[in-house]
Amino acid sequence: MYAITGATGHVGGAAARTLHARDLPLRRIVRDPARAGAGDAVADLTDPAALTAAFRGCDGAFVLLPTLPNGSDADHRRMADTIAEAVHDSAIPHVVALSSWGAQHATGTGPIRWLHHLERVLGETGAVVTAIRSPHFQEKVEATLGAAAEAGIHPVFGDSADVATTMAATRDIGELAATALARPPAASEIVHLDAPRYTERQVAERLETVLGTPLDVALLPREAWEPTLVDAGLAPALATELAAMYDAEARGLLQPAGDRRHRCVTELDDTLAALA
Repeated sequence: MYAITGATGHVGGAAARTLHARDLPLRRIVRDPARAGAGDAVADLTDPAALTAAFRGCDGAFVLLPTLPNGSDADHRRMADTIAEAVHDSAIPHVVALSSWGAQHATGTGPIRWLHHLERVLGETGAVVTAIRSPHFQEKVEATLGAAAEAGIHPVFGDSADVATTMAATRDIGELAATALARPPAASEIVHLDAPRYTERQVAERLETVLGTPLDVALLPREAWEPTLVDAGLAPALATELAAMYDAEARGLLQPAGDRRHRCVTELDDTLAALA
């Protein structure tokens, strides 16, 4: 039996679907009782007792650290600690954790610093830990689809729209997580993901094709990043954290590092077609 947190999201959902397609037993962990189906467990990632009960008896678990829109640094670290506490107390033998490029750094990376903390505390639980460090998600364009469809703008949070960035499809990440659960390593490892690379101008060109709408690529100055993110519907605290992450990328901190590399193969066109 494999426990899956975030099963209603992109990566966790892909992991759950992959396990199901392979006829492997799974236990989805959901926060909302209304979304729980047969065999699911209801637990919040801030509730150590409920999460421990959800993990207990499983051969492995997929865990992630969701971003709390109005959460503080302490809130996110406390949630990571709760996940680790549940892993330890349930005696689950193997955990697959969604992490990120740049998680090798303890500070200076915006919200990625919380994944550094998650990796560290999971490593102290006694479980074998597979940390999957992902680059940008191809699905990140969801955050700006409104601007694209309504205003004909593709905003770029950087100095250039012509620098190629590695972008992985979440379905590839979820499939890897499911495979790691079904075939656990003998010892803890960090897997860094490689994937197709695209410039933001190429992303805009592909979005134009999918939406049937011409798009203007807009380079946003640093002082406009946070207001633009807030205008897009993000909480101010989260906008500040994401701006710090974009800063870290500009400084070259978000680089792959790990014990082995895994190549994701889904192209951006397939992801955009599904999103649209």
